[in-house]
Amino acid sequence: MALPRPHRFDVYIAVGGLLGGLLLVGIGLGTRPSSDPITLFDGPWPVLVPLTVLAGCELLRRTAPRTALLTGTAAICADLVTQGNLATILMFTDVVYAAVLYGPLASARRIQWITGLLTVAGTLVPFAVWRVPEALLIGVVVGVVAYGPAATGWIVRNHRDAAEAARLRAEQTALLAEMDRTQAVTAERARMARELHDMVANHLSAIAIHSTAALSIDDPATSREALSVIRENSVDGLAEMRRLIGILRDGDREPSAVPTLDGLAALVDGARANGLDVTLDAGHHDAVPAPVELAAYRIVQESLTNALKHACPGRVRVSLAERDGELTVAVSSPYGDRDGPRAPGSGAGLVGMRERAALLGGTFDAGPDGPHWTVRATLPLREGVPE
Repeated sequence: MALPRPHRFDVYIAVGGLLGGLLLVGIGLGTRPSSDPITLFDGPWPVLVPLTVLAGCELLRRTAPRTALLTGTAAICADLVTQGNLATILMFTDVVYAAVLYGPLASARRIQWITGLLTVAGTLVPFAVWRVPEALLIGVVVGVVAYGPAATGWIVRNHRDAAEAARLRAEQTALLAEMDRTQAVTAERARMARELHDMVANHLSAIAIHSTAALSIDDPATSREALSVIRENSVDGLAEMRRLIGILRDGDREPSAVPTLDGLAALVDGARANGLDVTLDAGHHDAVPAPVELAAYRIVQESLTNALKHACPGRVRVSLAERDGELTVAVSSPYGDRDGPRAPGSGAGLVGMRERAALLGGTFDAGPDGPHWTVRATLPLREGVPE
């Protein structure tokens, strides 16, 4: 199996360590004299073997750190029985450091423990055998060569892992912020669509129905009445549109003239002017939170618009009742086949009414109930519920 290609920086370290070691050999500098008892192979040539092996290990310090450490450990042990080379020792310390920094987490922990135990053993065992203070220097050397690089690699690894974790947290925070922004934009667009539909659909439906009637009935009086209704609804629709545009252009300004339950009478009067036979039973209710008032008003408004577009001739009943902390809104209109002009519908009105009730934690239901089409919404009367 082919070995992985070494990193460019690792190649520089290997070449620099090898050339530095060759320079030390050339000028005759070793870590021990040939007369030292542990020097079994004196002369410059035996020193080159562990030096070359550790230079090769430096090529694997990042791509195969455990292999480099095991091979480098054998090479440094071989260096102990020669006159030694400072470059070989320095390259071994770097291999230990790289094994902790780039190797698997479990191996990094084991290397720390093993080098720590070797340092303690290298301090206590020689002192216990020889009973001289100089024996403690062996532990110091082992600590500098083995445990020191391992501890440094562990510290650097912890800082690197902490930085990576912080980067991941920052990316997750940015992703969550983007998701929140997208959801907020989607919710605001849905709210604007509901407001625009509820404010304008009623007027446009009346315009469509009366203009169709004026075109289909050749009667000057009927046409004049239809045109009057069309003009009135056009003016009211434009006023509502301007109010919405003003709110959107100046988002910091509080919207003025927000519809309330007190405006239901005027809403019903407008529906009567458009040709509906409407009765209103507002009942008795205490102070209602503003989001609930707006939702109830819009539900009644959209129900009257649907009645204008689709209901059969007959009476439309609007009722409001408060009971057990809930406001119930019900609109009932004649249901069946209808003669005469119809305004087209898209179904967005029912979707908007259902969304309004759901946002307040209420319920909504619409459908045929015998000869009538009934819209019923139940809205909890609790403060602090955003629309």
